[in-house]
Amino acid sequence: MHLAYPVVLAALLFSVGVYGVLARRNVILVLMSVELMLNAVNLNLVAFDAWLRDSLHAGQALTLFTITIAAAEIGLGLAVVLLLFRARGTADIDRVTALGDPAESTADADGAPVGTEALKGRAAA
Repeated sequence: MHLAYPVVLAALLFSVGVYGVLARRNVILVLMSVELMLNAVNLNLVAFDAWLRDSLHAGQALTLFTITIAAAEIGLGLAVVLLLFRARGTADIDRVTALGDPAESTADADGAPVGTEALKGRAAA
């Protein structure tokens, strides 16, 4: 098998992941897109390990390490998403902009962010 097939597939997977991170607003879909990008990297590691006929199988070992790190990242990411959803009631990235207390939101009644002059006035009061 040629090396071009898994490399092209990995490039497509990585491109779909980048598009998902940049275009999606739901936190869960962004985390899934990050996982797609990590899987593209894993595919490249295994493909180049097989192509170079590495006797130590370093590419496969790095892939196992990457899978472990990705599992930990998803666990922590989902915990943060659940906490944000409990506090804010939404999983939309654009609506969850301030990390402070939800009662002290920096948005006006329409949901638009307040300018810096108004924030300075609130801090002075």
